[in-house]
Amino acid sequence: MTHWRAGPVRTGCWDGYMEEYLPSQRPYGADAVSPSPAPHPADDRLAIGYQPSAPEADILALDRLARSLAHGEERAFLSFPDHFPTVSAELAPLLALFVDHRRSPYDATPFDDATRDQETAVLRYFAALAGACLDEVDGHVSTSPRTALLHALALARRRLPDPSVYASEQAHHDVTAVCKLLGMNQVRVRTLPDGTMDPDDLRLQTRIRREAGALVVATCGTPLRGAVDDVSALQAAAAAAGRVHMHVDATAGALVAAHSTPVPAWSLAHGAHSITLSGHRLLGLPLPAAICLARREPSTPTRPATTFPATADPGNALAVLLLWTRLRSLGRGGVAALVARCQDVAAYAVEQLEAIGADPGRLPGSLAVTFARPERPVVDKWRLECFGDRAQITATGPVTHTAVDELAADLSPARRRAAA
Repeated sequence: MTHWRAGPVRTGCWDGYMEEYLPSQRPYGADAVSPSPAPHPADDRLAIGYQPSAPEADILALDRLARSLAHGEERAFLSFPDHFPTVSAELAPLLALFVDHRRSPYDATPFDDATRDQETAVLRYFAALAGACLDEVDGHVSTSPRTALLHALALARRRLPDPSVYASEQAHHDVTAVCKLLGMNQVRVRTLPDGTMDPDDLRLQTRIRREAGALVVATCGTPLRGAVDDVSALQAAAAAAGRVHMHVDATAGALVAAHSTPVPAWSLAHGAHSITLSGHRLLGLPLPAAICLARREPSTPTRPATTFPATADPGNALAVLLLWTRLRSLGRGGVAALVARCQDVAAYAVEQLEAIGADPGRLPGSLAVTFARPERPVVDKWRLECFGDRAQITATGPVTHTAVDELAADLSPARRRAAA
């Protein structure tokens, strides 16, 4: 039997204190382990000590951090979008609220009523965006794209008890992480030259493993190029596997795909059974937020209904309010105009980078623009995300026409020679 006790814990010299009597759970005997020392902060001024810190000093430190993270000439940032300046002031009052979700938006509880109507409005917006009515799907707002994807694949496994997960080579790394967490076998499917999943290779892969059915994860907005898989074509290709659950990871590209012309085959309207969506980067939210939607299915003697209350993800009330506030401030027309402006900037970036010989690439409608990887000083200055010999910018937030001009100037051979 393992015995537990509360005893003295030596904090070590990291913080300058001797010995404190703090609660611990340390077993005696063979199971005993020494307490791990606390990590030493890079800056001793940031260490969490026994006594309270001076509020004034911490406020100054946070102020310095905020100014260093603020978008401006001293902080070029074109790989991951910074927040729009107006968004911070618009959403700041929400940080003064305490809101919590303990259950799904479909459960009646006295604790969660405050944001249920807002969550319903957000779900209705994204359900319509994905080609469904809210009464056709169950859904919730989640804390992050990965959590939403975890939830969606767990639901899919209820329909197909032991499926392999088929995702393209260009799928987001969250797919691999979630498959490992759920203990699901992942099969990588080849991609076509445009970065989309190859239906012919999917057909071949599913035939090899046809007994268990197929859980296909299509991608709407691949990390490198923003490619959008053809959901209809992939569903037809996987039909040889028998039962198929088609999930779409659209957390990177839902808003763009829905407002593109022509609209790609990416959503519930094109045959998907479930979908995860987001828009926190494009909308400029200060933290991640995602939506998970799944088509409702009637229960049978051998299969429970696909519902959200029986799952582990309770959602996120702050994310609900952030999404609702931002979408209300833009309206459906404003979101469409925002996407159009970003697509215009992306097209402009291709023109400017092509003029200086940077070998740009962009798929139709995508906000992602790739180009030949520049020298290290340019990568560091603009904090570019690089994939092998390619660098990338995403035309949201700080990526304006002016920013593109400045980046092109730094990439220009004449400018580089002059600087040398």
